[in-house]
Amino acid sequence: MKLGFLTNSLVHHGMNDIEDIVDWSVNHAFQALEVGPNVPFHSLEKVVSERKIEIAALTYCRNFLSEDEELAALHKNELFNRVRMAGELGIPVVVTSTGISESAKGDHYDGYDAIRSKPEYSLEKVVSLFHDVIKLAEEKNVKIAFENCPLMGNIAISPDLWRKLFERLDSPNIGLAYDPSHLLWQFIDPYLPIKEFGHKIFHVHAKDTEINHEQLKRAGVLSDFSWWRYRLPGLGDLNWTKFISELTEVGYTGAMSVEHEDPVWGGDLSKTKQGIVISKQYLEKIPGFSAEPQVKIREI
Repeated sequence: MKLGFLTNSLVHHGMNDIEDIVDWSVNHAFQALEVGPNVPFHSLEKVVSERKIEIAALTYCRNFLSEDEELAALHKNELFNRVRMAGELGIPVVVTSTGISESAKGDHYDGYDAIRSKPEYSLEKVVSLFHDVIKLAEEKNVKIAFENCPLMGNIAISPDLWRKLFERLDSPNIGLAYDPSHLLWQFIDPYLPIKEFGHKIFHVHAKDTEINHEQLKRAGVLSDFSWWRYRLPGLGDLNWTKFISELTEVGYTGAMSVEHEDPVWGGDLSKTKQGIVISKQYLEKIPGFSAEPQVKIREI
């Protein structure tokens, strides 16, 4: 597995130049980058040609089925553009959401929360949209990986729904960006699906979830999200040794991409960088995790 991270957390704190991100990544011995939506396309060709670091994936997760037709068209165009760009530059994976039909919303739907919608009602529209995406992906030799996050326009949030999607979108170019953190707070087993869907796992997010069981007893699962939070790998409830072992057993050799959304290790650029490095140091110590030889890490 190649160890990398999603650029979003650095960009969010003002580190917008992809060359600066690449230099920092190389200095800290990362092997791959997952490039988020705020990095301009025109800068990627130079990164690929210089070969300082691999771009493992481009990421664009939005609600492609929004009732705002202009917004939906913009998002669809951005997704298709990323598939084309990935194909031209030899980037193997585009990570995305499915979109979710707003006709499936409940009265209290806030635009992102799949918990209060009926995701299966969006299945036909998702299938219709992604038939065209898959056609382009197959032409460009690009893999499309649905991230399993419920907190955006997305129905690819559980093994049952993955199964339905893959039955309808029968292509070797469609699969998963597997993020165990989202399964933990849904109380879905994060290890068991790897056996069934291992051949469909094209990308992996390294992110943990911490469950506050005392708060859960008081609030319940429907009141708010105060009973869980995202954490750096190793600071939540996931058994990372078991997780890595399951991925190894199914033959996963792609990127392990740190997605830093830990509120304890965020807030500014310096602390966010520390969080990413701490994640790397933790993952490299896990038995069975295969990373490139370590080099001396410079000051953050």
